[in-house]
Amino acid sequence: MTVAVRYFSRSGNTKKVAEVIAKAVGVEAKTTDFPLEEKTDLLFLGSAVYAAGVDPAINAFIEQNASKIGKIANFSTAAVISSTSKQVKKIADENNVAMLDEEFHCRGKFTVMHANRPNAKDLAAAKDFAASLIK
Repeated sequence: MTVAVRYFSRSGNTKKVAEVIAKAVGVEAKTTDFPLEEKTDLLFLGSAVYAAGVDPAINAFIEQNASKIGKIANFSTAAVISSTSKQVKKIADENNVAMLDEEFHCRGKFTVMHANRPNAKDLAAAKDFAASLIK
């Protein structure tokens, strides 16, 4: 199974989660600035919530790489909203890309909210999430 990890992160919260997931599945975490080099069976795609939506970089990445994505495993961070899953699924559906129902989400630090998040417990859960999907 070919696996890749891509993410978009402004504050570093999603980057932390991406790096843990990448290590768990034995690949390098890269930003969405790096297109997929080959057909990928499972793409761990990380995003965050900015003004109640995902950054346009996520939409652009899915659009530009749709033919190389087997399935998306969504992961996200946010201070208030519980997940980016619905928003990413909508983009994936518009581009005929399958997305798993399973996802990982944790709180991310935003100003004074959720200090020290994602924390060690969040990162351990992200590692477990990734490992469970590649078994």
